[in-house]
Amino acid sequence: MKLPELRIGKLRPTLPIIQGGMAVRISTASLAAAVANEGGIGLIAASGMTTGELKEEIRQARALTKGILGINVMYAVTAFADLFKAAVQEGIDLVVSGAGFSRDMFTWGKEANVPVVPIVSTVKLAQISEKLGALAVVVEGKEAGGHLGTACPMQDLVPAVKQAVTIPVIAAGGIVEGKDIVRALRLGANGVQIGTRFAASTESNAAPRLKEAYLQATEEDIVLVESPVGLPGRAIRNCFAEKIAAGKAPKPDVCNKCLKNCKGNFCIMKALINAQKGNLEEGLIFAGEYVSKIKEILSVKEIVRRLLQEAEAAL
Repeated sequence: MKLPELRIGKLRPTLPIIQGGMAVRISTASLAAAVANEGGIGLIAASGMTTGELKEEIRQARALTKGILGINVMYAVTAFADLFKAAVQEGIDLVVSGAGFSRDMFTWGKEANVPVVPIVSTVKLAQISEKLGALAVVVEGKEAGGHLGTACPMQDLVPAVKQAVTIPVIAAGGIVEGKDIVRALRLGANGVQIGTRFAASTESNAAPRLKEAYLQATEEDIVLVESPVGLPGRAIRNCFAEKIAAGKAPKPDVCNKCLKNCKGNFCIMKALINAQKGNLEEGLIFAGEYVSKIKEILSVKEIVRRLLQEAEAAL
């Protein structure tokens, strides 16, 4: 079995690997460009940025790579349309969108000739996406880090979606090692999206203390938290996650209305920014279910080399 060619519209990455767009400010220009330089698709996490910040990140990434660059933006954020259009103005190669769904985004993508790739967790949403013009779908199982749209594992979702659509299916959730890539491809996936493994890289914009938290996490440390977005979120247990579970997380003094709909149980943007900066006492640490497999902070080049070596061995 050979690693397949992933085709998303006119895009032809050398490797069928997309780097997850991890917000807030974990996936920035340095990480996205590094993945693109290795032949994958690098994503800049737009959620939580201003349009000006996003444009600058795209420009910085373009200066670092000639590879394929995209953004990931949550539909749940108030600035979704502005961020989408700002990225298109900067000549972004594709847009990945999760945490909600917009029919308009497919129209915007078609007008700009930019592929739109929604993150889906059901067969029905994958089918709707294809009808509306999606050129691929990321099928995310329960093993993923961050906001989750399902309690089903990736191994159940991917084959079901693959049978229901004709566009490329990109598997996400729980992919940390090369053998995980092979497993996803054997389920019928055309490619994979990898998040947490790249969050624990040299080029990741996570603070050193946050990267150390990834390395120290055990299987027992993985928890689900109730996000203000209205979805469960997979995170690493720490004092802030325990406060959320107990209903004691501090409510925002001032609300910036960054989400279209917010339950208000805590400020998720502030919590994610705190974690990104290394303030783990007041930060929410999103991570995938299998973060405990990660034992070293490595460069993107070395991560990709090992993934391919492990995949070859598994094949």
